[in-house]
Amino acid sequence: MHDAFMLRPVTIPEMANPREFEAALLLEAALRLQDAQSRGDGSRNDIADALMRNRQLWGVFLASIADADHPLPHEIRQTIGSLALFVNHETLAIAADPQPERLTALIGINRELAAGLLGQA
Repeated sequence: MHDAFMLRPVTIPEMANPREFEAALLLEAALRLQDAQSRGDGSRNDIADALMRNRQLWGVFLASIADADHPLPHEIRQTIGSLALFVNHETLAIAADPQPERLTALIGINRELAAGLLGQA
């Protein structure tokens, strides 16, 4: 992990409810992506590390909603699944051509979903 990630850690409350916990993880991943993006063209390793962390997070989300007993409605699980597949596709495309400006969509998705989980507009 790059030292810069330690400068602005996301604090996850010890007793956070699942929505708050997921939102904090999404915001942490968005912050890592944004930090890699802000370092500019010389940050291929930073971009790769941030992409890997984000992809792992979305992989967990995808695995979780695949469970038939998951409490979310089917339509919401489908939407999350579609987002997870998009994130995976974008991650692979960015990894092949790691231009910092290409991280913007992933940062936006994570932030918007976190805002929704926290009930923010």
